[in-house]
Amino acid sequence: MEVPETPSRPSRRISLRNQSKATAATEDSYESEQSLNQDEANESPDEFEEIRPKKKQNRTLDGTTSASVDLSNLAMIDVIRDNGKLIPQVVKLWLERYDKDPKPALTELLSTLFETCGAKYCIKEDLLDETDVDDVVVALVNLAKMGEAEDYQNSKKKAFKNFKDNLLSFWDILVIESQNGPLFDKILFDKCIDYIIALSCTPPRAYRQVATWSGLQLVTSLISVTKALSAQRETTHRQLTAEKSKQIEGSRLESLNKRFALTHKNIQTIEDLMRKIFTGLFVHRYRDIDPNIRMSCIESLGVWILSYQSLFLQDLYLKYLGWTLNDKNAGVRKASVLALQNLYEMDKNVPTLSLFTERFSNRMIELADDIEVGVAVSAIGLVKQLLRHKLVPDDDLGPLYDLLIDDPPDIRRAIGSLVYDHLIAQKFNPDQSGRKGNESNSSAVHLGRMLQILREFSADPILIIYVIDDVWEYMKAMKDWKCIISILLDDTSSTELTDEDATNLIRLLLASAGKAIGEKIVPTSDNRKQNLNKAQREMLENNKRDITVAMTKNYGRLLRKYMVDKAKISPLVEIICHMNLGLYSLKRQEKNFQTVLQLIKEAFFKHSEKETLRSCVKAIKFCTTESQGELQDYARKILKDLEDELVAKLKSAVKEVANGEDEYSLLVNLKRLYELELSSDVPIDSLYEDFVKTARDFKNLDEEVVSFLLLNMYLHVNWSMHTIVNSESVSETSLASLISKRNSLFERLVHFLNPPQEPDERLKLGSQLASRVCIILAEMWTLFSKKKFSSTKLERLEYHLDSEFVVKFWKLCEQQLSISDETEDDHANEEYVEETNRDAVMIAASKLVTNDTVSKEYLGPEIISHYVMHGASVSIIVKHLITSLKKKDDDIYSLLIEALKRAYNRHLLELSRNEDESSAGKHLQDCKGLAIQLSSTYVGFARNKHRLAILNIVKEGIDYAFIDAPKQLSFLEAAVRPFVSKLSTPDVLDILKDVEQRTENVNTDEDPSGWRPYYTFVEYLKEKYAKNEHIPEEKEGNTSKRRGRPRKRRNIEGKRLFDGQESSGEEDAISGSEKEDDHDEDEEDDEDAPLIHSMKASAAASAKLKSMRARRAQDDKATSRTSGASN
Repeated sequence: MEVPETPSRPSRRISLRNQSKATAATEDSYESEQSLNQDEANESPDEFEEIRPKKKQNRTLDGTTSASVDLSNLAMIDVIRDNGKLIPQVVKLWLERYDKDPKPALTELLSTLFETCGAKYCIKEDLLDETDVDDVVVALVNLAKMGEAEDYQNSKKKAFKNFKDNLLSFWDILVIESQNGPLFDKILFDKCIDYIIALSCTPPRAYRQVATWSGLQLVTSLISVTKALSAQRETTHRQLTAEKSKQIEGSRLESLNKRFALTHKNIQTIEDLMRKIFTGLFVHRYRDIDPNIRMSCIESLGVWILSYQSLFLQDLYLKYLGWTLNDKNAGVRKASVLALQNLYEMDKNVPTLSLFTERFSNRMIELADDIEVGVAVSAIGLVKQLLRHKLVPDDDLGPLYDLLIDDPPDIRRAIGSLVYDHLIAQKFNPDQSGRKGNESNSSAVHLGRMLQILREFSADPILIIYVIDDVWEYMKAMKDWKCIISILLDDTSSTELTDEDATNLIRLLLASAGKAIGEKIVPTSDNRKQNLNKAQREMLENNKRDITVAMTKNYGRLLRKYMVDKAKISPLVEIICHMNLGLYSLKRQEKNFQTVLQLIKEAFFKHSEKETLRSCVKAIKFCTTESQGELQDYARKILKDLEDELVAKLKSAVKEVANGEDEYSLLVNLKRLYELELSSDVPIDSLYEDFVKTARDFKNLDEEVVSFLLLNMYLHVNWSMHTIVNSESVSETSLASLISKRNSLFERLVHFLNPPQEPDERLKLGSQLASRVCIILAEMWTLFSKKKFSSTKLERLEYHLDSEFVVKFWKLCEQQLSISDETEDDHANEEYVEETNRDAVMIAASKLVTNDTVSKEYLGPEIISHYVMHGASVSIIVKHLITSLKKKDDDIYSLLIEALKRAYNRHLLELSRNEDESSAGKHLQDCKGLAIQLSSTYVGFARNKHRLAILNIVKEGIDYAFIDAPKQLSFLEAAVRPFVSKLSTPDVLDILKDVEQRTENVNTDEDPSGWRPYYTFVEYLKEKYAKNEHIPEEKEGNTSKRRGRPRKRRNIEGKRLFDGQESSGEEDAISGSEKEDDHDEDEEDDEDAPLIHSMKASAAASAKLKSMRARRAQDDKATSRTSGASN
């Protein structure tokens, strides 16, 4: 018997080695076996049975070793968990066992199903038919309650990382391999589906999760079988039709009829199985409390509808995609949107989707402004599909275009693509998409449409930049430099520009040129330097070259044409910074370069607006540094001529003012000098004394003129200091000159800090000048601080700061901070408002503290006391100051308690005036807000780390409150209470004892209203102590921040798709979770919380009640007993 077996085994091994070393070898061999028809299998049963097991005995584990593996003794759960490559062989072996004896094989499969859920449970073979599904499921749930179930999917073990993929692969291969037999025996899959549906409705989340995956994969795999059967049915039908046309009765016709009927019956059987899973599993789990389960359901439904449209592409199934557009989980909403996107991409689906579109199109459009960026971007892509099919009117898209200036760049890019396709390229317009023309005409047309869009944003140039940035990637016409220039020069008769369009087109030209060379034209939080590869760098250089070539001969013409227009000249001048100046030499265009520089210089003296002046200075500076050879020499000559001419104009203007003439010329040229001095040192030594004299002697000067006099004096002193510090040797003359200039400037600045000598003098110190004085003083004190020059060669430059001046300085700062919002709004359109507003003043004062220029003991608490008084921007500045101080000195509690005292003193001061109680109340609220903000910095680990600091703040606060009691007792409620909440239970008890001891010998009945804050505070301490004693301290991390954009109010419509159709009660509950977001947040975090009604709600409720306050629980219990007795 052994002799014939010896040669047979090597032959099989050789045949396996000649095939691939993976599972595909076994699958291919089995597919070849299945190609045999049933008659052939019946004719040679022994041979047919011999083939399948022979090829299973010599498979290798993972394909890495030649040692044979005994798959017959390998449990299926081990393969699913650890070795997915063996699944095909194991499934085929199991099918062989099932063919021989179904009951033990089915029992094994069900045990494997239970084990994939994490529970070990076995049904007795002889009781398989009598065993009730519900009894088994109850037993499995009890195992989970006892902690005897394992969650493979959420396990951190590496061995289980492919568990889900292996599980889905197992069910898929089982269905595919069963299609020629067990799939249609009405036993195997019916029994499996019964248990899968039952497990999907159990409380343990792991059971529901695995059962849901299994059921969804069964439908997906059944669809692939059904599609193959449908193709076979169509082929048989064609053959049958052809045979019938011959009008010949025979065995072939009968065989075809039988085959067609059998195939149709099998398709019906599979569809019944799919409907069973859908109604038993999907309609419950698509609204499961676990968002991952809901997402899996919707993703699978999208695949089903797309792949088997004859059954699933109908409103009965589509409505679930529509309902889940309202799901509270972003992943579920996105899955629904992506599924719909795939459906609308196929034109043939659109007629069937008409009613669905009519019902849910508004919600699809709303999702373009979803709170989650990923959902919004996907929804915008879906809206594009709707537009392509003309399913939504243009009037409904108005809110979408507002997203062009939204914050997340991904949303802006997506809307930019939509705007380009729909409004500019008009790809969804059949009349436009069929037209053809040359490229230049197409660019002109596209630019014209873009200008129509930009008209909506003409009032704000920043918004125009946003729109350009959004569309730039998709619109080639923005990079057609020659077309843009020709339109601006009116070289094309087809396009007539209005003044507004010309301004916007020049802005577009500048922004597009910046984008083309790699600049970020829109502010972004990511300021990291871009790492470009060689190809990207070459592309940017080519873009710069193209811009330069297009502009070389036309730049001068553009500057001349728009020279007098202040809105156009600024961006036009700045374009030179995006050009390759070396090409002027290579193409022998030096003359044009010189002309451009002359025109830029002319623009500098023709205009006085900040933007134009800065653009001109930037352009000339760029030319002096980036050009080479003769071009660079000429650019430097232009800069020198400009400085000389400006100095001459200033001298003339100073004389005019001295002679009593108009100040306008002086103001304009001071602005020009200021913009020039911001980037380079301008030699104005001869003018400095004139500036000092003008600021000192002419008290009737406009405050803006005085502001720019002081600014230019400060910048000149700063440049002089910079020159001395960076010089190897310093002459006594230059040092003396700097000290003299510094003292003159300090004299002028301090003059504005002193009380007015004349009654009307203070009126001339307007908000702009006062802000400039505060900012320049802070910068000068920092520049000449003792810390900088102590023990150095330049020790003479030290400025000894008098603390009296610091107090006066802060008083002036407070005046600026207290300016009303209405007054600040009135100045919002001024050119230099960002340099003189509250933020600038607060930053200047904060720098004095962070740089240790002044003592932080005085100015630090003063600044911190204004934390919550002046809006969000000032609050951010103060918050950064506190953070900076903590980095330098971890223990700053003394500054914080002092800040609270000063905030409270403002309240007392208002009370003492007896003028306006509402003002005093506002200051008290500000003190409370300050305490809340400061105490909130001690959260989490910081509460334990800074326990002593918090305790000191509380103790010093209590001492302060009892000074002249009960006058200041409201300080306990306003400032101390927020910090008490950060203390531990023993500390709270100590504080309570200390506070109560302070009133042992005090008659508080003499002034009950005055002592009311004391009793309120004591009651709070007792409540806090009792709460902490009975309940574990609440963790700071419990409140999680919502990620994504701020939530916007959504208009969620009802969920019924058809008025004439009724849906089940479970289906009607789809919006329940959406309407009860706040109540479901905690439930979603509970891993054991089920969705179905069979969950043990009473047990969960009792567990939660144990963590409630003892006092409230007792009250509730007493109330319930009383009501029960009364009934």
